[in-house]
Amino acid sequence: MSLYLDIEKKFPDFSLSVSLEGKDEVVALLGNSGCGKSLTLKCIAGIEKPDRGRIVINGETVFDSEKRINLPPQKRNVGFLFQNYALFPTMTVWKNIASVINKTKSEKHRLVADMIKLFQLENVKNLYPSQISGGQQQRTALARILVSEPEIILLDEPFSALDTQLKWSVEQEVVSILESFHGTTIFVSHNRDEVYRISDKIAVMYDGNIETVGTNKDIFDSPKTLNSALMTGCKNISAAEKIDDNHIKALEWGVSLKTTSTVPDDIRYVGVRAHHFQRVSHIENDENTFYCNTHKVIDEPFEKVYLFSFDTNDTNSKSEKTLQFDVAKDILTNSDSKELILHIPEDKVMCLE
Repeated sequence: MSLYLDIEKKFPDFSLSVSLEGKDEVVALLGNSGCGKSLTLKCIAGIEKPDRGRIVINGETVFDSEKRINLPPQKRNVGFLFQNYALFPTMTVWKNIASVINKTKSEKHRLVADMIKLFQLENVKNLYPSQISGGQQQRTALARILVSEPEIILLDEPFSALDTQLKWSVEQEVVSILESFHGTTIFVSHNRDEVYRISDKIAVMYDGNIETVGTNKDIFDSPKTLNSALMTGCKNISAAEKIDDNHIKALEWGVSLKTTSTVPDDIRYVGVRAHHFQRVSHIENDENTFYCNTHKVIDEPFEKVYLFSFDTNDTNSKSEKTLQFDVAKDILTNSDSKELILHIPEDKVMCLE
């Protein structure tokens, strides 16, 4: 089951321009609130009409502006899980699931019973949405989607309404369900951890556009843009300029860095993840190793967070920005030393557009 998407939609103060493909995989749209993630899902489902472009689901064109094709939502065979689950409040769990089935009475009963068992809803099947927990509401909504046998599943921030304790267990249930679903799922979130665990491919969105698309490993290990680095949790970013093919000047940190990557001519920023610093005991004329001024140490349950700046000893090249170094307590070395010396591995220096 595949999805092809190439659409544009303009508003007075916002423009959406999205091109995306997926085939039998979970594709995450990762981006801040207001970047167009949910609007993209609504266009796929037929709730919103793009101004231009095409949408093809499993080989069938459901929208084509040039050919004036615009199938209504009920003919697109799309399962859409809204943030609020959109359950019918006057229907029981059983009837909510049954509401989308257009088969004989006996067949409908069998299908609903199978879904009730699969999603472990036996004890609440005769209750109304207001009488069950958020996790049970979500499982009911997912059961209603799957029983309709969709070709595409759209998940819009599916865990945002759940409390922390419930989130993990429900997420694992969803992952298990998606693994058995033979089709494409588009999963919207601004939570990088959820995206990394659930999706096969990530499309990073910013201001109505998809900036970059890649596998989880590609996007997290080697983000190419400033927004991709921020959305995947990079805490340390500085404006930068190229020195040569393997050296960068981090303008806001007051240091020069060596990288194994070839530095692009149009580099604008450099990034280093907070857990990629290595604490060392001394400097041996090694590039990317610096004395640091520690401003604050935050004690977390399982790690220490150091807020620091580089001590450059150069009045013309001062560190203007506070950086962050995260280290797990069980691997912390020199923990009693007040002197902080950090090394940045060359392969962990990220060149960003």
